[in-house]
Amino acid sequence: MSGYVMNEDDLWGFITTLGAKTKVHGDEVQFEYCPYCHGGAKKDKWKFGVNRKTGAFGCFKGGCNKHGHFVQMCRDFGYELIDSNTMKYAKFPQPDRKIVPRESAIAYLNSRGISRETAERYSITAFEDKPYVLWMPLFDEEGKLVGAKERRMDWRETSKFPKEKWTAGSKPVLFGITQCVDFEYVVITEGLIDALSVAEAGIKNACSVPGGMNNDKWISLNYAWLMKFDRIIVFGDFEDGRVTLLKDISARLPTKIYVVRDSDYLGEKDANAILQKFGAEEVRNCVNNAIPLQVDHVVDLSEVEDEDLSEMPRVKTGVDELDRVLGGGIYYGQVCLLAGKRGEGKSTFMSQMFADALDQGINCFVYSGELRNADFKRCLNSQLAGAENMSMRLNDFQEQDWYVDPEMSKRISRWYKGRAFIYDTDSIMDDDKIDILGTIKRVVTQNAVRFVCIDNLMTAMDIYAGENDLYNAQGKFVGELKSIARKYNIAVVLIAHQRKAGKDQVQDDTFDNDTVSGSADVTNKVDIVISYSRAKEEEQQDSNLQVGKNRLVGTLRRGNNSIKMMYSPKTKRVYEMRSLDKHYGWEKEGTENIVEIDVPF
Repeated sequence: MSGYVMNEDDLWGFITTLGAKTKVHGDEVQFEYCPYCHGGAKKDKWKFGVNRKTGAFGCFKGGCNKHGHFVQMCRDFGYELIDSNTMKYAKFPQPDRKIVPRESAIAYLNSRGISRETAERYSITAFEDKPYVLWMPLFDEEGKLVGAKERRMDWRETSKFPKEKWTAGSKPVLFGITQCVDFEYVVITEGLIDALSVAEAGIKNACSVPGGMNNDKWISLNYAWLMKFDRIIVFGDFEDGRVTLLKDISARLPTKIYVVRDSDYLGEKDANAILQKFGAEEVRNCVNNAIPLQVDHVVDLSEVEDEDLSEMPRVKTGVDELDRVLGGGIYYGQVCLLAGKRGEGKSTFMSQMFADALDQGINCFVYSGELRNADFKRCLNSQLAGAENMSMRLNDFQEQDWYVDPEMSKRISRWYKGRAFIYDTDSIMDDDKIDILGTIKRVVTQNAVRFVCIDNLMTAMDIYAGENDLYNAQGKFVGELKSIARKYNIAVVLIAHQRKAGKDQVQDDTFDNDTVSGSADVTNKVDIVISYSRAKEEEQQDSNLQVGKNRLVGTLRRGNNSIKMMYSPKTKRVYEMRSLDKHYGWEKEGTENIVEIDVPF
């Protein structure tokens, strides 16, 4: 770029692109944070400035002290400047007297519901030699004429000439700047006629964007002026269920944005249509009833519905002490990570939780990537049966073999029929992709499932087999699983392997979330982290449950404070040391109508 002359319009264009918060102090535009050092460790504010006339910039924070010219700053941040020698607007002749509207302009505006007074205020007129062409001038903040829009008043849908055009060389500033009387608020419309309609309704500050001509340039050209207002009210056209202008204005102007309510458009497209059909009062209502822009994914905390934790739906794990630590169980919307080393029984413990959820009348779904359907069912039915209902036989080595006899298994199966579901891994071919997340969504809606068990993270992630970054894929999978749990209000247990301690690590029994295999995102995104591990031979218990993360309640149980558990090889049940043998609901099946009757014989 040769011979660049500092242009303040370029500065404001750079600021809007950067999204920086600024204020004007004399000839200097001050930035809330230096774009180079961002305020440093202490987040120092208002230490960076750019001179609007010379282009010199500097950060006066010790440790940064970045100085230079605006052109260099644009290069540093990838902002493309247009050579000031080629970017020229026309020099419009300035009116030497007040512009008086011609009668053809008044007649046309009257037909649109706009009075002579409003036309005079905004200096609207028509050409003397072309009385059918409406002339609407653009003035900058200093009251200087910088452009104009021409509108054919005789235009029809069948006309071969354009309805509107901008005078060549016009500077695309907001229409109506000089008519604004204070900086309380400004209403911005899509069309110039709409701005006139808002003004006609008695609204003091009504402007319109210079649409169709460098449509996004007006923001940078009017940035400093717009930042003076307490709030901006967007009154764009209502099209396809949304208000135009809102997206661009809210994205580029860091100030309070209000928007006309959808319902206040009364089924019409814009301000002028509302004025013509319903009158000035309804246009005023549109502005007066405008609401603050609702930021995506942000709500007023006071409007969040209160929840009583004791009444929230949850799945009890069947381990009383664990449920107490978790605040009552695994709540709907939570994802619980069950970690443990290979072969130490975490799948068995998950199956035990599955059994207890069924006993609570909760529909359950399980994906078991390491067990056949029949293997999972055999383990589950053994846990449900209990010691009193197990049968014994001798195996080939003359050792006791405990099992659930076929008739007993059928009775148990009838009890959970239509309530327990399993992903059919038996039917999966080698080249089939497993879509666990999609299946969960469908089974939750189709079968009213509220408790989901996934064994385990790595086998369930086959759908992400094409991901080059395994850690990223794990975080993505768990993040989507968490979203599903919240959206569908279900409780999820996800099994993940735990790494063995390295040579340089202390070998102790205290569980650390960082020992879970894979990405740290896995433990970061879940709500609960539980470790299930075998106890040492000298300890009374068979296994230990440790709680390494408990987002809802915060209580942890680790190391010597772990929950002591026992395991029954006979029934495959996992239970607390003090627990008695539990009886599940299937044992009551068919006995509801059996009552004792006192008779005299």
